[in-house]
Amino acid sequence: MALERSPECGPASTPAPARTDLPLARAAHLGLAAAVIGLGLLLRVPAWNLPLAVHHYGGGILWGAMLFLLVAALRPAGWGLRTCMIAAFFGAGLIEASRLVHTPALDAFRATLPGQFLLGTLFSPWNLCAYAVGIAVAAALAVSFHRDRRRAALPA
Repeated sequence: MALERSPECGPASTPAPARTDLPLARAAHLGLAAAVIGLGLLLRVPAWNLPLAVHHYGGGILWGAMLFLLVAALRPAGWGLRTCMIAAFFGAGLIEASRLVHTPALDAFRATLPGQFLLGTLFSPWNLCAYAVGIAVAAALAVSFHRDRRRAALPA
């Protein structure tokens, strides 16, 4: 049975083929997130005696990239690049704003090494800039990763 073309509607619609690249893309984003976490730990844990700006903002850039990659890996199927970027930046903003909230439990968690890595201790609007740079770099990396599939965004 041939599909007929209607001048008003364009080609007749057929069911879209199942997307096989979505699980691969999710796995790739998780792998990249793990690599970024490793880089962040490498930047933060040893005493490299780096300038404070490199140490602090480099970690923020890597943290923003990690957050984007995790959002891209765990996102609902309909989310594209822009939605993942917005969600990652919104999440980063929430976590940065949480530094303005002080409770005994939160402060106790922030005093631990995982608490310092995940939540940080002091609020700084400059951190939001570092996160935005990290999110943008990771998004550009995601676009270049998917370019070979003729997609300028994440697979839907």
